[in-house]
This record gives sequence, structure tokens and C-alpha cells, in this order.
Amino acid sequence: MARASLEKKPAEVASMFDGIAERYDLVNDVISLGQDRRWRKVVRDSVAALPGEKVLDLAAGTGTSSEPFELDGAYVVPSDISFGMLSVGKRRRPDLPFVAGDATALPFADGAFDAVTISFGLRNVVDTAGGLREMLRVVRPGGRIVVCEFSTPTWGPFRTVYQEYLMRALPVVAGAVTRDKGSYEYLAESIRSWPDQAGLAHLMLDAGWEHVAYRNLSGGIVALHRASKPA
Repeated sequence: MARASLEKKPAEVASMFDGIAERYDLVNDVISLGQDRRWRKVVRDSVAALPGEKVLDLAAGTGTSSEPFELDGAYVVPSDISFGMLSVGKRRRPDLPFVAGDATALPFADGAFDAVTISFGLRNVVDTAGGLREMLRVVRPGGRIVVCEFSTPTWGPFRTVYQEYLMRALPVVAGAVTRDKGSYEYLAESIRSWPDQAGLAHLMLDAGWEHVAYRNLSGGIVALHRASKPA
């Protein structure tokens, strides 16, 4: 969940997530106060995968985010840069076709998917613009993208409280569960340095996506961006 300005290389990001893979899903549930389940449902509804469609789920981690698309009858490919995450996911769901992949150099053919989605992982991509262009490449003309990512709370007073919680409480709570406070200090900082809703929309337009729109979830703590590839 990194920004290039935080000077993390892809291998360093992968290693960091390898270290927290075993308890990653539990921590997400704890630090989001259970909201991550609602966010996944909104992503599922926004992707609106049809039976037989091919969906690429990037930064899929252990595959929890991929399961709803399989339930909708789509062929979903969970992909992640962390071998640790993929290993945990494959043990849990051996039937899913987990694929190791760097979002800036995806191991898929042009136009291979009907849709691509990435939840809470775009900040991991050291070259955000390059990752968005690569996602565009592997989606067919007229295909779609859904990005669910932490963003900027829309109400000023709440934004201040949220940022204080993020920088102080998140590493402590997550560290208590994973015994790796340092990784979550880094992740908290990456959230703080991430573009706001309009900023990410502009990055997507610049990468070649069209009809970019977004909606706020949980008061703007999270934003869901949706766009399509020119037909």
C-alpha cells in the first residue's frame, strides 16, 4: 500500500506483506471495525461480474476479495506480488488460480479480462500511473476497472480525528495482532500521503481510462473509483 514517494521497491513491499500474511485478513477486520466486509460488497456490486466473464483481482492477498466474483459465476484470477499472501490463500482456497504478479508488469495478454479490480492495493504500486496503464492493457476494449482505496474524509473535523487515529492507533492495534508494528506504521503513512478522491480520478484519466466516477464510503475514509476502457 505504498506511494513511490515513500521509496519502497516492489521487492520490499512484497517482503513486508509476506511477514503479515498469516493474520492479514484478521487485522483488516479489526482495524476497519468490520467495515471491510461492507466495502467488499460494494466492490462486488460495482464490478457486476456476469457469469463467464473474466475478472482480474489485483492485490488479492489471500483471495478473500476474489471469492465474491466466483460466487457470481465469473472466472476470477487472484493476483498479488507477495508470495506469502499467495501461499496463505492457496492453502485456504486451492481451487482458485492464484498468480504472482507485479501490477506494473502483469503476466497477462492484452485484453485478457473483462474487468480488473484492486482493493486497498493501488497504494502498493510504486509506479501508480504505470500500474493503471498496465491494468488498461490487460482489459478488453469497453472493459472496466473498479478501485477501492483509502481516501480523504469529507468532513474536516472528522478528517482530523481520523488522521490522528490512523497514525497513532492503527500501528499499535495492528502490531498487537501481527507483532509487526513497523509495517503498519509504513502503511499508515502511505494512506496519509495518498491522493484524495479527485486526485486519483485524474490519475486514472491520465492513464487512459474514461468515464471515471467515484463515490465515498464511510464518510470518505474509503473511495470507490470506477471507469472503463475506450471501446
